Amino acid sequence: MPRPPRLSPDEITAALNGLPAWSGDGDGLRRTVELPSFRDAVDAVVRIADVAEEMDHHPDVDLRWRTLHLALVSHSAGGVTDLDVQLARRIDALLPG
Repeated sequence: MPRPPRLSPDEITAALNGLPAWSGDGDGLRRTVELPSFRDAVDAVVRIADVAEEMDHHPDVDLRWRTLHLALVSHSAGGVTDLDVQLARRIDALLPG
């Protein structure tokens, strides 16, 4: 599978305008979300894992009690690609605002 092209800084800025819960730059997209309980956070990780497997594109996930720290980057492309933006949108559909 060919590696996806990196997004330009302007493309990343435009994408982030549509992803208000996320921040980032050419090195990656990041989001932190606090869930009501540890179990809710674990369940969210499982839902994210299902989407990541479906897309064959996997986020870095750091679970701290009930807080998730998510990071998206296309390592094969050395930066942010459209796959990261698509995954961020899919994750947003799974998590509270």
